[in-house]
Amino acid sequence: MKPYDLVGIGNAVVDVISQADDSFLDHMGIEKGIMQLIERDRAEVLYAAMQTRVQTPGGSVANTIAGAGALGLDTAFIGRVNDDALGRFYADAMNDNGIDFVNPPVAGGALPTSRSMIFVAPDGERSMNTYLGISSELDSGDVPNEVAGRAAIMFLEGYLFDKDKGKAAFLEAARDCRANGGKTGIAISDPFCVERHRADFLSLIEHDLDFVIGNAAEIRSLFETDDTEEAIAKTAAICPLVVCTRSGDGVTVVAGDTRIDVDVTEVVPVDATGAGDQFAAGFLFGMARGLDLETCARIGCACAGEVISHIGPRPEADMPQLLRDAGLL
Repeated sequence: MKPYDLVGIGNAVVDVISQADDSFLDHMGIEKGIMQLIERDRAEVLYAAMQTRVQTPGGSVANTIAGAGALGLDTAFIGRVNDDALGRFYADAMNDNGIDFVNPPVAGGALPTSRSMIFVAPDGERSMNTYLGISSELDSGDVPNEVAGRAAIMFLEGYLFDKDKGKAAFLEAARDCRANGGKTGIAISDPFCVERHRADFLSLIEHDLDFVIGNAAEIRSLFETDDTEEAIAKTAAICPLVVCTRSGDGVTVVAGDTRIDVDVTEVVPVDATGAGDQFAAGFLFGMARGLDLETCARIGCACAGEVISHIGPRPEADMPQLLRDAGLL
């Protein structure tokens, strides 16, 4: 197996995106602006109600890996799909995008491939309704040592913490990576995810990770505080590198005694889906290339800015050219 600049492990979810106004959301009982986990029956009802559908391979960390690949990194993704139409679409699309999808679709899987119905409102807010399906069954057997052990950077998705076997796969992947000199980190994913697994998250961050990336609400949730500065300080006390995105208020990066604050230009998003994922892609690209932390953060902001300018969670522009035009490459 070849070495990789960046390997992700997370939910392999097909994103099904549709535009919808507030009255539609109310009518369908969809809570605006959040991610909700739903059951199979509800997933089928919402899928049938979508007026027009844009289908794309998704999943938070998978989107990050795709963005990093678009910037030029050698990438792989570890995730589980069924050998059904959506699963084959997912695997083929990832491989076609230059990302090594290292797990073949599971033949005869009891659960279908995961999908997330995403309704985008006119103001760009997205309401995500996710049926986790087979991806939530990922376990240590899905994590090849020869992939995790050859990753310069391993990026883990917090959502997988909802099952013990997902946690075990995480730890195994992180330790394989670090044992061979790689760096491991996590996308916190969601404040509610932290609420469910706070002690495990904090233990993982303190003992097994080199960096953590999250937005202000996610970082605050780690320590049950409303004070973002306090939460950043407490996270930095147990983790060598903390990256906190603050939406229109920019980004804070803390590494040991070094703190960097990067401003951003606020824009109204066409579709906010994937902003955090693509920020992480840009930041990790900078890390993999050995760039300074401020440049990493600025690249992350540029990538987030690109993805919110169009529908869909993955970049559409020539990203290396975009960074060159911005003086970041």
